[in-house]
Amino acid sequence: MRKNVSLALAAVLILVLAACGSTSNNTEQNQSTTNASNSSTNSTNSTATDTPPVEERTLKIAALETAYGAAVWEEVAAAFEQQVPGVKVDLTIDKNLEDVIGPSMKSGEFPDIIHLAVGQPKGLTETFIKDNNMTELTDVLSMVIPGETETVSNKLIPGFTETTITNPYNDGKTFLMPMFYSPTGLFYNAGLFEQKGWEVPTTWDEMWALGDTAKAEGIALFAYPTTGYFDSLFYALLNEVGGAEFFTKAMNYTEGIWQTPEASQAFDIITKLASYTEKTVPANANKDNFTKNQQLILDNKALFMPNGTWVVGEMGEAPRAEGFKWGFTALPAVTEGGDRYSYTFFEQIWVPAKAENADLAKQFIAYLYSDEAGEIFAKVGAIQPIKTMSSKLDGDNKLFYSIYDSGAKAAMGAFATTDPVEGVNISDTVFGAIDSLVTGAKTQQDWVESITKASDALRPALK
Repeated sequence: MRKNVSLALAAVLILVLAACGSTSNNTEQNQSTTNASNSSTNSTNSTATDTPPVEERTLKIAALETAYGAAVWEEVAAAFEQQVPGVKVDLTIDKNLEDVIGPSMKSGEFPDIIHLAVGQPKGLTETFIKDNNMTELTDVLSMVIPGETETVSNKLIPGFTETTITNPYNDGKTFLMPMFYSPTGLFYNAGLFEQKGWEVPTTWDEMWALGDTAKAEGIALFAYPTTGYFDSLFYALLNEVGGAEFFTKAMNYTEGIWQTPEASQAFDIITKLASYTEKTVPANANKDNFTKNQQLILDNKALFMPNGTWVVGEMGEAPRAEGFKWGFTALPAVTEGGDRYSYTFFEQIWVPAKAENADLAKQFIAYLYSDEAGEIFAKVGAIQPIKTMSSKLDGDNKLFYSIYDSGAKAAMGAFATTDPVEGVNISDTVFGAIDSLVTGAKTQQDWVESITKASDALRPALK
């Protein structure tokens, strides 16, 4: 019996020990689970605490509404917001932009970015240049484009940031960045040339010979919308007769520049071109009737006119001769095998010196040269000066924007900005006189003397 009691006690002891062991294990497991849970919670809290919140920033952009419309800017702004988290773009787009943003700027509130080219009627951009009120943008060229691996300078067509417009102080520093560009040159009816078996002139001597041939058939060699369109022709021609260095000297009013053999050659060509111009042109060369001069090309009453790619849209609904199709060429060369130039108009974008978000503004400007932004703009015909854009175009735009792929050189820049000189307007003096050359009211000598006088007056006023 004692043996049986001992066995029973042993059995009970084993059960008690087993129970204790089970309780201990469960406690350890529960403690382990609790620790793991706490560790996970602490890790989550640590991660949430270590990640800084995205900074909310507002970028104020003011842009001139042109034929491209406002919607394209809204689309580009939305795309930029996706590229740069936390940024909200506040857009002001208006056809009378200077009137809209002028009052707020007078009270000290400036947009971060202004898209407004030089040459506007009220001269707001020129005023900012003259007053040294722009942020330098040279460093934008070395910035990597948001969403890409290329820098801005690697994407841009060469030459666009080496002009008297983008670098207005002649010090190698960039203050305005290039935007939508439009090659200019001589537009003609390619269908007429095919019908007549005529070759497009490649030299000015060939141009005069064709003028005589066309005159015999009652067709003038030349027409122009208004005298203002001679800026593109004159700038390209100066590059042809003297090269880029000569052009730069002329644009900066170098003393004696208009008495050089190169300048004389340019004046001779334009004066001769005036003699080959359709005689009705001066009467219609104004903002109300300029399309009548452009219509001369569509009606086969004149062969060539200087213009930009926008002319296709301007004359889109106009009647035209049977078989008409647009042709486009650079200026004829001065000599056989010489350089041929096509002047490029381009718009500009810039940052006021008092912009609150200059660094963010630079980031946005860099983004404008991305493939994404370029393709958005291209949908409405606004072509950015990006190296790869011409290969993505078709139709007339393919013809126009491929002109530099066909051997023509790009001419860019304009007369340098100066402090105001009362009674002197170099553009009016140089280009406005063309009507008088056509009618005979002014001689070439009169014209050259007036240009020289204006240039001499502006030289001391250079910025």
